[in-house]
Amino acid sequence: MKKINPTLRTGLKVLIFSASMLMLIASCSDDDSFWDAMVPETDKEETATQVEGYVFYPAVQAATEANVAQLKVPAGFTISKFAEGVGKPRILVVNSNGNVYTSDREAGVVVMLTDANGDGIAEDKKTVATIKQVHGLTIYNGKMFMVTVREVYEATMNADGTLGQPRMLINDLPDGGQHPNRTIAFGPDKKMYITVGSTCNSCVEPNPELATILRAEEDGSNRKIFAKGLRNTIGFGWHPETTELWGMDHGIDWLGDDEQKEEVNQIKQDAHYGWPFIYGEGKYNPGTRPTGDTTYQQYLQKTSLPSLTYQAHAAPMSMAFYTGSMFPGEYKNDAFVAMRGSWNRSSPVGYRIVRMHFENGKPVRFDDFVTGFIVSNNRAHFGRLVGVAMHKDGSLLFSDDTNGVIYRVAYK
Repeated sequence: MKKINPTLRTGLKVLIFSASMLMLIASCSDDDSFWDAMVPETDKEETATQVEGYVFYPAVQAATEANVAQLKVPAGFTISKFAEGVGKPRILVVNSNGNVYTSDREAGVVVMLTDANGDGIAEDKKTVATIKQVHGLTIYNGKMFMVTVREVYEATMNADGTLGQPRMLINDLPDGGQHPNRTIAFGPDKKMYITVGSTCNSCVEPNPELATILRAEEDGSNRKIFAKGLRNTIGFGWHPETTELWGMDHGIDWLGDDEQKEEVNQIKQDAHYGWPFIYGEGKYNPGTRPTGDTTYQQYLQKTSLPSLTYQAHAAPMSMAFYTGSMFPGEYKNDAFVAMRGSWNRSSPVGYRIVRMHFENGKPVRFDDFVTGFIVSNNRAHFGRLVGVAMHKDGSLLFSDDTNGVIYRVAYK
């Protein structure tokens, strides 16, 4: 038998090895376990990764008639300005009389908007509370509950929609850090739920109440951690039929254009949702390692993985289930989510309202509902969206804190 030249033999070995590796990668491309193997389970071996990161803030334009006119909504729907010149409106809530309230964290006020003649435009706006850094709002048992970075207040709602003197219920929530925007709501169990974001992008928090949802009694007493490992869940709510709690959590920054995807989680008592060690569908975060002999796999085993995901860096804010009768019946019990918009990405995503479809009580997909806030060939925007609420008449309201506008979507 003729001998093969040693150089040729070496080349063939390299070629065969390379082909084998390509086949292995291809066979594992849909299996996270291959890529997880690139990050060792403990810090006894080195961890190294390279990620391309971007900062991109689209330029700001005014909410002109021309810009608003090119917003897109599904067939049969209309969109218009419900109110403008409202400062920097954040969270929205509506009382049983149809009064609309919004928080302005920067100004430290809660503003009431009134549409007395029902024409879809607020004729009057009035400051009804002044509380430094007020953000989250909810109405329960005839009272307005308001949350700042560290405090929770309640105020009686008067017949005309104004508020009585706020009374402090809690004054020792954790410091805010990177995510100071607390939100608040009451569940079917008549308990108070408060979201507390992380102080950082990715780290081990010193305070166990950070990166959690807390639960307390109506008066703020008996506060406990309800769920943890939630980096920053601002939008959350209970499905109208199943009463299961759902929330949208912000993904980790600086993992690249398409990581970490935003998460839809079914939030259960005592569950852990992975942050900061596990993200997405069970992936290891190389930026923050488990300490000592604890492994990623050990954290993964106790992590509740998301039920659905959305485009990374879209920044989900408020979420509201639709229970009205104005929209077509197919919208009933679906949720609307405000996607504030990216900054840690090479091109913008988000800047829209999306519809989260539920089937048999579970989220199955997203559809765009309001788009068009990104203009000038993706180089500018005229709205970063925050609050979402259903109006008394069944229309949908959402807020933009860039131009101080609250929009109304109605069905013809």
